[in-house]
Amino acid sequence: MKWNTLDSEYLYKSPFGNIRKDKCELPNGQVINEYYVNEYSDWVNAIVITKENKVVLVKQYRYAGGDFYLEIPAGKIEENESYEDGIIRELREETGFISRTKPIKLGEFMVNPATQTNKIITYLIVDAFKEFEQDLDDNEDIEVHLYDFNDMGKALKENLIRTQLFTAYAYYMAKDFLAENNP
Repeated sequence: MKWNTLDSEYLYKSPFGNIRKDKCELPNGQVINEYYVNEYSDWVNAIVITKENKVVLVKQYRYAGGDFYLEIPAGKIEENESYEDGIIRELREETGFISRTKPIKLGEFMVNPATQTNKIITYLIVDAFKEFEQDLDDNEDIEVHLYDFNDMGKALKENLIRTQLFTAYAYYMAKDFLAENNP
């Protein structure tokens, strides 16, 4: 059975997300007076593979992680933008790469449904090629790196590239998709 929300108040609101404090009643009657929920926007990402079978990765500093990470292109969708349009835009802005092939949706997942409201929509983009220069926001400093698709699984398993969970799961989802659809 679902929980019943008895009260809800915002503790903090910002363009990056909101923090909400709820008072919840559980099905057994127990009341949790302070249950904190992080409200974030949905975002999109894509494992992008070039015609030469290279994965397009972006290297950027991540403040909370305190280091530089190689990740797949990703970002929040803009107002009135579809998820597919959002990842195409993010790819072009962050890397200058495009593809004439339509993005393939690999999955849609809640990030952390225990405390967060957002989901991530993951795509596979194939036959990508560099067509433009990067078009970065003022707060972005991104280097584009190409990594051989066939070597990436070993690099992830052996922690040879510093990355985050969403890049790893997108790689393995793409690998499975390609194995099933390219016999």
